[in-house]
Amino acid sequence: MNTLRMLLVLSLLTVATLAQAAEGLVALKSPHSAAQTMNRLAQQVEQRGLSIFARIDHAAGAAKVGKQLRPTELLIFGNPQGGTPLLECAQTAGIDLPLKALVWEDASAQVWLGYNDPAYLAARHAVAQCPVVAKLQQALTEIASTVVAP
Repeated sequence: MNTLRMLLVLSLLTVATLAQAAEGLVALKSPHSAAQTMNRLAQQVEQRGLSIFARIDHAAGAAKVGKQLRPTELLIFGNPQGGTPLLECAQTAGIDLPLKALVWEDASAQVWLGYNDPAYLAARHAVAQCPVVAKLQQALTEIASTVVAP
């Protein structure tokens, strides 16, 4: 990874750490609309050879019961090559796999991209030293940083 890209990733991680809304959630501000952010996310996931298992529009679901919700959409994705090594460390991690990313618009119209930190998931399942965690973190960081790039 070249120096400029590494600095970008590190700065995004710093912002993400500051923006954590819930324990274990990495949240990055997006300069794009919620729909654009989700479309960019789906495109990045597919370009990296990952499968998209589901795309869930929570706002559309809310509308079905007469409620209004700001844009909130979940993408469930992954592949056995990335997930299986974590499952080998702890089969209970299957409750948190496949990977998920959420795009939402907050009350001030700021769009966010959030995902569970693999290190948090590994700690949750008592396998903090699982070797695949760093690879999953790197992959998610690269995907997210590309999605939220201007």
